[in-house]
Order: sequence, then structure tokens, then C-alpha cells
Amino acid sequence: MRTIDDKFALLATDNAPGQEARLQAADLGPVLRGGPIEGKPVDFSHGDVDAFEPTPGAFEAFSAGVEAGGEQAYTVYRGKENIRDHLATKLAEFTGAPVSSEHGLIITPGSQGALFLAIASCVSAGDRVAIVQPDYFANRKLVQFFGAEIVPIQLTYLAATEHAGLDLSQLEDAFRAGAKVFVFSNPNNPAGVIYSENEISSIARLAQSYAATVVVDQLYSRLVFPGNRYTHLRADLDAPDNLLTILGPSKTESLSGYRVGVAFGLPALIERMEKLQAIVSLRAGGYSQSVLRTWFAEPAGWLQQRVDLHLQIRDALLARLCAVEGLAARTPQAGSYLFPRLPELVVPAATFVTILRHQGGITVTPGAEFGPHSTDSIRLNFSQDRAAAVQAIDRICTLIERYRR
Repeated sequence: MRTIDDKFALLATDNAPGQEARLQAADLGPVLRGGPIEGKPVDFSHGDVDAFEPTPGAFEAFSAGVEAGGEQAYTVYRGKENIRDHLATKLAEFTGAPVSSEHGLIITPGSQGALFLAIASCVSAGDRVAIVQPDYFANRKLVQFFGAEIVPIQLTYLAATEHAGLDLSQLEDAFRAGAKVFVFSNPNNPAGVIYSENEISSIARLAQSYAATVVVDQLYSRLVFPGNRYTHLRADLDAPDNLLTILGPSKTESLSGYRVGVAFGLPALIERMEKLQAIVSLRAGGYSQSVLRTWFAEPAGWLQQRVDLHLQIRDALLARLCAVEGLAARTPQAGSYLFPRLPELVVPAATFVTILRHQGGITVTPGAEFGPHSTDSIRLNFSQDRAAAVQAIDRICTLIERYRR
């Protein structure tokens, strides 16, 4: 039987974004080659909100919330009614299907909070849960924390071109074998690929056929690069009845510091999430909820400009990485992540991650965080100052050559 210490050990948060400052310096003496490479430190484990400012009017909206006082501070647990009304209209327009502000939507402490509440509301100990590999690290860790069994579904993203690369036969096998929940991100975090219309339709059909609950994290679905088509699962004609969609303004809109997100979908699941939120955090920060009035209400051209700037950084970094012999990377279709597979090195990838921090001043997220088949990959969030990011990638390339097998 798993002990409480075992449960918490599975969370393994050492490599979570922002936690690198707490890591103890490793003794790399025997494996180090050469000395440090000078350059501005860059933390690719999360986006740089100093490089990409929050949506216009965000602070003013927050200040107005503060001025409103208790009325805004102590909202109902699922969020202030008129803010939910605003969001329901905008989210319905964006995703192509109605959203009930009263029964089908909850404001949460970030999209991470929404993910915790969602999985906790549909997963029990002993359940079988289908999880994509690679995918966002919290999916796997939360499922394990709640005592459920992971049924892995492979995403062959490097081999695919016209689609994300989901193994749909594995997904059906998982449902047939008793998996009643499927959790995935679209666009995929860490690979940045978008599920094709056929993949989304197949997921919808399979989930509905097997009465499975689907939790889809669409955090980066606004940051889609030109030439790519995004399909919302909830708008599919066969969209499963038991569906939760998670979104938030923390990434594309650089509002991560306000810690607000949303989940919307089946009212029965939203009701469960509200009950749990009432115990865990009461509500999303009342003043921070006010910032959501600026979401989907940005000035004309603002979103396109943000997409264009990320596209320029993506292409500049990808060009340098793809020039490295033996390195494999797929061009992200959306979001702000690169997920290159490293060439063979004389040190394990996990050690190389530490070397990058020690000799290059560069923080990245180890690929092992996203699944057991990605131990030779690293994830880079390229929502950064462009010049600093390019210089950091050049240092990564130099260190790859220094430690190449």
C-alpha cells in the first residue's frame, strides 16, 4: 500500500517552473568539460512576462477590483456572476459552442488550479485514466497522486506531419480496457503540435461511445501560428457529454501573476469542482478575477501582433537548433514551447540539464517530466526576450558540441 510519503514523492516538483532557485548545486566536477560560457541568464522553464507585457488595462482592472472592496473580494466560490457572464459569451464565441455562465463555468486559481479540480472531480483511487505521452507533467502526477492507474497513449509527434500523431487505436484499447477518463492538452505541451480535425473527431466519437469523461487543457489555443487550423473538441458534432475544457490568460496574455483560469463544461462536474474549491481555496482571488474583464477584449490587432512576435522567436531559435547534427525537433504549430530531442551525449540528459544551468546560465525543463519516452529531450519556453533567447540557444548548441558522444 502506498504511504503518504510515497504519494508526495510522486509529485517531484524540483523541476517545476520557478523552482530551480531551490535546487542545490550539483557536484559535476568529474564530468565537466571546459568552463562557463558568459551570457545573460535565461530561464526557459517559463515565459518572461517582462518581455511580453500583460494585456492592456489589466492592472487598471485589478485596481478597480481592489477599489470595489468586499463586493469583489468575497465572490461566490465559482466566481463573480457578471464576470462569468462576460466570459461565457466570449468563450462560446471562441470555442464554437454555448457556455452556461450559471451552471457550466467556474473561475479558478489559474489553469493549474482548474486542472487539479477537474482531475480530482472525475478520478478516484483504482480508476484507469488515459494519459498522452508526452504531455503536460501535472496530468500524470495528479492522476498518480489520486491513486489511479495511468494508461499511456503515445503521441508520435516527431514522425507525424499532417496531424499531432496520437495513437487512436491505443486510445480505443484504453477505453475498451476500462479507462473512463482521458486527459490531454491541445496544443500539446510540450511539443506544440495541434490535434487535427480528424484526431479531434475520433477522440469525440470514442469518448462518447465509451461514456468516458474528457478533460482537455486548451491553454495555448489562442496562440496559433499561421497556416494551422485549430479544432475545438467541444464544438464537434459528437462532442462527449462528459467534457471539461480548461483555458486561462496566463500564457498568451502574460497574466500568470494574477493566477486566474477557467473551466467550463458539464454542469455536474463544475458543481463538484466548486465544492472542492470551497475547501481548497474558497475562490480564485477576488481582486484578480477583475482582470478577466480584459481577456478576449484586447485592442484590435493586439493578439495578431503577439502571435507574430512569437513566430519570429520560434523560427530564429528553431533554425539554430536544427543546424545541430543529430538533434530532432518538430516545428511547433501553436504555443511557445520547443521540445528538441538531443543527440547522443557523453552524459545523461538529466545531467546535461544541470550542466546548462551551471556552465551556460540556462534553465530548461527535462523531457522526463513529460513522459518516460522523452528522457532525451528538453523543453524550452521561447516566450522570452528575443536577443537573450537567441544567445542562450547559441550557448546550448555550443554545450551540445562540447558534450557530444
